[in-house]
Amino acid sequence: MTVSYRQPGVVLTDHSFTVPLDHDDPAGETIELYAREVVAAGKAGRRGQDLPWLVYLQGGPGFGANRFVGKQAWLGRALEEYRVLLLDQRGTGRSTPANRQTLPLRGGAAEQADYLTNFRADSIVRDCETIRPELTGGAPWTVLGQSFGGFCTVTYLSTYPEGLAAALITGGLPALDAHADDVYRAAYPRIERKVAAHYARYPQDVERVRRIVDHLLTHDVVLPNGYRLTAEAFQSLGLLLGTGDGSHRLHFLLEHAFVRTPQGPALSDAFQEEVQGLLSYAGHPLYALVHEAIYGRDTRPTAWSAERVRGEFPQFDAAKALAGDGPVMFTGESVHPWTFDCDPALRPLRETAELLAARTDWRPLYDPARLAANEVPVAAAVYHDDMYVDTAHALDTAGAIRGLRTWVTDEFEHDGVRVGGPRVLDRLLALVRDEA
Repeated sequence: MTVSYRQPGVVLTDHSFTVPLDHDDPAGETIELYAREVVAAGKAGRRGQDLPWLVYLQGGPGFGANRFVGKQAWLGRALEEYRVLLLDQRGTGRSTPANRQTLPLRGGAAEQADYLTNFRADSIVRDCETIRPELTGGAPWTVLGQSFGGFCTVTYLSTYPEGLAAALITGGLPALDAHADDVYRAAYPRIERKVAAHYARYPQDVERVRRIVDHLLTHDVVLPNGYRLTAEAFQSLGLLLGTGDGSHRLHFLLEHAFVRTPQGPALSDAFQEEVQGLLSYAGHPLYALVHEAIYGRDTRPTAWSAERVRGEFPQFDAAKALAGDGPVMFTGESVHPWTFDCDPALRPLRETAELLAARTDWRPLYDPARLAANEVPVAAAVYHDDMYVDTAHALDTAGAIRGLRTWVTDEFEHDGVRVGGPRVLDRLLALVRDEA
């Protein structure tokens, strides 16, 4: 049953679909998917029945599709010529969410880990191909993939290119043959550059961060939601530095970290409230559970790659930084074993995460030979010093996909499609149409 309703300038329709949990076992267990169709109000009904479809694949992994109001971000530009489908990828949003409350329905940690192997890009693409004929009548559609959604798009091009009229990728060209270790070995120097740029912009934050870290190393701090704020967890707020306004947001957060109390200086309630909102995985636990699994390939386990590789970069050791007079480095875009100890939304899933980290039977997600023979029009925005997706890896992949056209820019950070949505989408559409 579909339900339609209106927001300013748009008509929305809710869709539910039943798909196999394991597409290799189509007669087996099923799960439910949710997607929201959006069409411009002036093109709803019979007037817009011939509009081509664009399906949006959200970044993540583990995030449901954006809940736009009206024509926010890139959506208004897309609605000028498309009927848009905002898909909650499996395990997110309203699509059979996977979290500490629902996963125990599967059984113990081993059963949960087995279940979650079905929540990578290959399964998401097969979901798209299952629902596409029902919506389009069999016609191919255009895909817009942001970040992890771009990874899924490259899997789409590798496995079901006949389902695509065009592919648009923003900040989401994955390395085709890299292990997770390679990904994080490239990531830490990028993060260090972002931290250095932040401290150059806000030099007063160097001492503020040192003071906060010193406090966390000498006090047991538990946030109001039960999150245990350690020095390492605080450092992971560097995730903000990969977004357009993230450095400024981080600065404003740091400036009200402490208040005076009868017992002495303490982390302020306002600071703790904001930090717990930034660090909690309660709204997107799948991100933490499968973040390294999206890089799983062949028989080599990911084995907590970000944590192991971090040991190669001693400048990220907060205690060592405090022992000297240098700045404390932030981190970000990584998940660690201690993440599952700190976050109450993840603690019950620690053993499940351990089993996923040890897994050695990952299927390949990309087909280099098929990508080299690609015939689908493809365009990708590559952000010059993207903190989340390595630019060198992205450009290598761009060169491996026949016909892919890139727009390399330093105008935006990783969230360019949110900040500069209409312009970014315009540029990519011009590239796939040979207009730029």
